[in-house]
Amino acid sequence: MQKTNTLSKQRGKTTDLAIQAMLVALVFISTIFLNIKLPIASNGGLVHLGTAMLFIAAILFGPKKGAIAGAVGMGLFDLVGGWLVWAPITIISRALQGYIVGKIAWSNGSRGDSLAKNIIATIVSIPVMVGVYYIGEAIMFSSFIMPLASIPGDLVQNGIGIIIAIPVCMVLKKIPYFASITR
Repeated sequence: MQKTNTLSKQRGKTTDLAIQAMLVALVFISTIFLNIKLPIASNGGLVHLGTAMLFIAAILFGPKKGAIAGAVGMGLFDLVGGWLVWAPITIISRALQGYIVGKIAWSNGSRGDSLAKNIIATIVSIPVMVGVYYIGEAIMFSSFIMPLASIPGDLVQNGIGIIIAIPVCMVLKKIPYFASITR
């Protein structure tokens, strides 16, 4: 009995690790291949679909997986995509954003099943993400004015993320695999 229980726990951990790795990869791919540099923000404004994938990961799999997928996936993008100086800011802001979305979406046992909580979760996470980037950029550029140029792009990116993630999550939650894996 003990051996079977240990094997079952090990398989669970392996599955958990594989899911986490896939979520990181999906965020990274959505960020690196589907992005547009904004002309209004000379200090880095970038709109990409990685935010939608972060929202999807956090809603479907909870705060821990959402935080790791966002921080590592988008942090890797910064490291390999030529945005190295942004990596620390990205890692902090996206970890917080993924955690907040997952925590709210999974509150009181709903586990990402409540449309209202999912929408609220994504909206509540936006000021945190924008705030961390603003503070990071203010420190980086020694200016409280320059970071203001990034806010419109951040808002567009999050808005697009919500518009994509919420319907995708509603559809995925109806698929038996996703309905059972998040229970």
